[in-house]
This record gives sequence, C-alpha cells and structure tokens, in this order.
Amino acid sequence: MGKARPAIRAAVVVAVGALALSACGGSSSTSPSTSGAPGGTPTKGGKITYLEIGEQFDKVDPQRVYTGEDLAFFSGTIFRTLTAYKFSHDPAEGTSVVPDLATDTGTVADGGKTWSFTLRDGATFETGDAIKCADIAYGVSRTFATDIITGGPQYAVSMLDIPADPAGGSAYKGPYKKTGQALFDKAVTCSADGKTITFRLIRPVPDFNYTTTLSAFAPVPAAKDTGEKYDASPISSGPYKIQSYKKGKGGSMVLVRNDKWTQESDPYRHAYPDSWEVNFGLDSSVVDQRLIAGASADQTAISTGLTPASLPIVFNDPKFADRRTNEFDPYVRYLAVNVKKVPNLKIRQAIAVALDRDALRTNAGGAYAGDFADGVIKPNIGVDFAPTTLWDGLLGKTIPATGDPEYAKQLITDSGQPAPTITFDYPNTPTNEKAASIIAASEAKAGITVKPNPIEAGQYYGIVFDPQKAHELINSGWGPDWPNASTVIPELFTKAGGFNLSQVDDPEFTKASDAAKVELDRAKQALAWQALNKKAAEQVYAIPTRFGRDQRLPGSKIGNAYLWPAYGSWPYGDMYVKTS
Repeated sequence: MGKARPAIRAAVVVAVGALALSACGGSSSTSPSTSGAPGGTPTKGGKITYLEIGEQFDKVDPQRVYTGEDLAFFSGTIFRTLTAYKFSHDPAEGTSVVPDLATDTGTVADGGKTWSFTLRDGATFETGDAIKCADIAYGVSRTFATDIITGGPQYAVSMLDIPADPAGGSAYKGPYKKTGQALFDKAVTCSADGKTITFRLIRPVPDFNYTTTLSAFAPVPAAKDTGEKYDASPISSGPYKIQSYKKGKGGSMVLVRNDKWTQESDPYRHAYPDSWEVNFGLDSSVVDQRLIAGASADQTAISTGLTPASLPIVFNDPKFADRRTNEFDPYVRYLAVNVKKVPNLKIRQAIAVALDRDALRTNAGGAYAGDFADGVIKPNIGVDFAPTTLWDGLLGKTIPATGDPEYAKQLITDSGQPAPTITFDYPNTPTNEKAASIIAASEAKAGITVKPNPIEAGQYYGIVFDPQKAHELINSGWGPDWPNASTVIPELFTKAGGFNLSQVDDPEFTKASDAAKVELDRAKQALAWQALNKKAAEQVYAIPTRFGRDQRLPGSKIGNAYLWPAYGSWPYGDMYVKTS
C-alpha cells in the first residue's frame, strides 16, 4: 500500500497497503477492542461527505497516487485496475485479490515471469470510449517517465523485462521521450483483438497480480494525457467522475456518477452513493466535534482519524460502540533519516538514542497509538518479521523508551563531530506540532538542535520527495503493498525503491535486497528480510517509533463503515448512506 496519506495523528506512508494478516500477529497491545463492523442492507442514493484536514489530495494522477487512503478512495470511485482487493472486514478476505478490469486474477507462465490478463467486455472511460489493452499499457508506460510522473510506485520499472541504462535507471524513458519504446513494447504486449495484455518480467514474480491492484496499472487514454497536468483532471474509468476540484482551505472535490459506467461491466464496485464531496482544509478538532455531535448534515460524513483528545470521549461512551473502530493498521510509523545529509553513523545513532519515543506515543494517543516499533517490518506481516533488538542492545546498550541523552552524547563524541543542527519535516497538524516539540526537546538534552519545518499536509509528500527540499529528519510511515517484505525493504532503502526518503544508496545492502527478491525458498527469503531489517535499524536509515493502530468515528448514517485491511482505510467502494 506504500505510503499512507498524512493523517491527523501522523504522516504515514503506505504502499497499497495490503497486510494480509490480522491484528493478533504478535502484538502485545492493550488497546480497546474493535467495533464498527459492517452490517445492514446497502441502499443506493445520497451523498457521503469526506471531512479532510489537508488542503488537497497528495496526487490524483493514477500513476502517482501512492498513499493508502487515497489508493482506496480513488480505486473505489474513479480508477479501475486489472485486479483489486476484496471488500471485507475480515483480515484474510479483505486482502485477497479478485478480478476488476480483468476477467480473472491472471494467467501465469514461464515460472512466474509472464502474466496475462483478459479484459472484461463493456468497460469504458467517462468519455464513453472502450477501455482497451493499449490504454492499460499506456498507463503503465507513464511510470517510466520519472522526470514527470513522480512520487508513484516503481514496481513496473523494477519488474518488467527492460534492461537498465548505464546510469542504473531504465533504458526506457517513458511515452513522452519514447527513448527505448521498443523495449517497453516487447515487455508489455496486447493481443490482436486488444482484449488481452501480457507482461514479461525480468524475474519470477509469483504474486504479480497483487502489483496490478495499484492504480499505477490503471488505464489512461493517450489522447487525453497532459503529462504532469493530468493530475488536475484525470479521466475516470470508474463509477464516478470529477465534477470539480478546488484546492486550499474551503476548497472541495466533488464526484458525481459517471453515466458511461455500467454495473454489468464492473461487478466489483457497488457505487451506492449518488455523489461524494471532499471538504479540504478543516481543523482536526472541529472535524471530531462535528462527528461526535452528529448533527443532521454530519450523519453522512466521514474522516480518516480521531485526534488523541477525542479518543477518551469516543471510547468511554457506550453510545458510540456501534460506530467507532479501533484496529491495527498496516503501517509502521518512523522518522526517515536522510543519510546523505547525516552521513556519520554515530550521529544517526545518537539522534535515535536521544529520542523520547514514549512521549511521542503518548502524544499520539498512548495505547491507542500502537506498540513501540523496532524496525520497519511489522509483526502482523507474518514470517518476515523478527525483532531487530534495536532498543535492546543493537546500538551498544539497552535504550529506554524515554531516550538516553547521556549515551547519545557519548555517541556524538565517538563520531568525531560536534553535535549537529538538523531540520525536521512534518505535516502541519496540531498533534504533529506537539510531536515536533517533543522531538526537539528530547534531542536538545543530548546537545542536538532540531529546527521544526511544518508543511501543509496536502502538499507534504510532494515536497519531501524532492531531495532538494527534504531535510535531515522526515516524518513518515509505511505499510506493505502485499504480505511480503519485498514491498518494504527495497521500497524504503534502495535507490530503485519508490519511497526512499532516507536517500540510501548502499551497493552491498542493495545486492542483498535484490537477492532476497528472487529467493524462491520462502523460509530463506524471510530470513533475508529479517537480516536486512536489522541492518537498516543498526545503520539508522530510519528511527521506528510505533506499530500503529487506527481509530475512527463515521457519521451515524454511514453503512459498511469498517476498516478495510487491504489499505488500512475506509472501504470506499462498499460504503453507503443509510436510509433509516
């Protein structure tokens, strides 16, 4: 699921976010139990209002969308892909792959190096034009134009059988330059009737049909592509289309029914509401107050999280028992450390050792916020998890959750450099402002100066993805795109990864990661990911803080308001407005 959209309590990243296992995957959390499971008889009609603190969506271009909540929202409303995740509250069902634009979940050949998908009949864009194989191939080709189509997942670039150029990038440069176009056209082919698309991969990928759930594999009509500007008004292939999109405080996005879409061509999405309205730039505490009060207009409203101050109100009052949700999400919250700007390992270790992780967790909601993390692989991913001992001796001694400023001072002395001054990038929310103060205060005890750099939440990832604009310490989080750490370690800590905020470029680490990706013995592969997770922790490419939980309160007239395990999100394509 890749990155998670900057939320009220934290900025997290989530690739397509499909953790396929339940909340009991090894956590010792004592957080309250979950409610808000699906139920009732869905009905058509009405409008769902989405109350949003950000002033815009991070990205709307399908090849650039890469936050879990946004992937879920847009995939449930305006974008279709070859495959999708089943709508279900159940942890196993809700991360199982089902057909979408394709008639099945794919046909595999050549030991997992060739995948073919046959398209359904009747699928169209909002223009009325039929969705063809060429449209999907063109959409995928856009991800190779990394100078224009930025911020999205890079799985097509790393998986398709296209050679690298001398600089290590792909020899294919995308549909705008057309350099290496023949190489792409050989790796991605269409049948003569335009109904079947075939992907030829550089290595066996037995779970490639998970990759095709990403909107990076959504169709784009080449004639309508406006390059970077496509983000402002993409063409819908789903049951809704964009009627208007105005960014900023007081702005909104309105989605209305796409009259060219038919239920017969799309048995996956239910499209219950008549419309969706996203209201931007709202105060997080006001959003909570509106949902708690439950006035008529807000009974059909949703948001993507509760502030810490609202948690006791919602969870100590039985009247919210049937609405509130409290579940493990797919994400590990962490602070990315830019290794190019903090190249000294001892300094990076000192920053980690000085951090008061306990205060950060308390600020985020205490037990509601999740358990302390020791790496970027979360326990409920399954066999790829093992404790890294990051805080239990890996850095030279046991580090309390409140930090150890004296040991941090020793590490700074050992570094041979003076205590650094660093800048901390984070989405500008009230909770994150408090977190920035906690980080600055705890680091100051070790002599490290932290300068806070708040960034408007809706623009956050667009800024920190730019190496020229990102600073030393970056608030972030990640959830696997599917249940394999191949969607975690390479994405976060290799040059070819789609979310390498830490700017890691370690040839030895990359070599080990590449070897793990092609290891067919699943037990050996798991050991490799465990070792790399530990190595990343020791090198302090990131400072893990929490294995997260997620609490929400939908309006009282929102049906199927459950946390969808695929993305740790609302199941937008399954939600409806209750009539009574």
